[in-house]
Amino acid sequence: MYLETADIDTATAEYASRFKGAAGEFLLKRQTEITLSLLRDLPKATVLDVGGGHAQLAEPLVENGFEVTVTGSDDRCIERLAQRIPRFDFEYKTCDSLQLPFEDRSFDVVMSFRLLSHVRRWPELIAELSRVAKYCVLFDYADKRSFNFLYNCLFEAKRKMEGNTRHFNLYSRGEISRELAKNGFQKPAFKPQFLCPMVVHRQLKSRSISSVMEGCFRVTGMTQFFGSPIIVRSDRGKTVGPR
Repeated sequence: MYLETADIDTATAEYASRFKGAAGEFLLKRQTEITLSLLRDLPKATVLDVGGGHAQLAEPLVENGFEVTVTGSDDRCIERLAQRIPRFDFEYKTCDSLQLPFEDRSFDVVMSFRLLSHVRRWPELIAELSRVAKYCVLFDYADKRSFNFLYNCLFEAKRKMEGNTRHFNLYSRGEISRELAKNGFQKPAFKPQFLCPMVVHRQLKSRSISSVMEGCFRVTGMTQFFGSPIIVRSDRGKTVGPR
């Protein structure tokens, strides 16, 4: 058993059910839009999606011409991918997320979604993502500077509403930036997805209402300052030599 196996849960049908319906479609659409916009300067890039058995990003990346390899910490993590993407359109490898079986700088882009906030050895995960990335790393995380500051008070209420929610870790932009800098990556771009917690949108069950609400928050600048989860892109520093 590997040390970090949080991606097994996110690759299940039960987890995918959290993104069904109008609200789920809205949440995934926003995630995809930000991700593709952050990769606009790297068309047709080779992408390693660490812990990406949920297929939330692998599918749209393949559809947009990226060459995608996905890792999972268990053979079961390929099941949802195989249901949604033709097998010949992506590569898959079962392996340890903290000891990826790839050479340094093997992929143009290395990404990881739905993972960082659920692992214990998160600095090691960032270090390993950085090691195999040639140009940039891309991942999401739950930010402290958001409604998440009420996490401890409201977690049980959130669990009652959602039923299958999990505990997650919170980080600051400073913590993330420092870990990236330790591994030779600089100028992180922080792109918050939503101002309201995702549980609010799941309870609203209305893509149009959620879209209007979040659009207003983005226009006023509130999302950029207090939104979460955040998608980060950071590029390898040009002055960093070979490892």
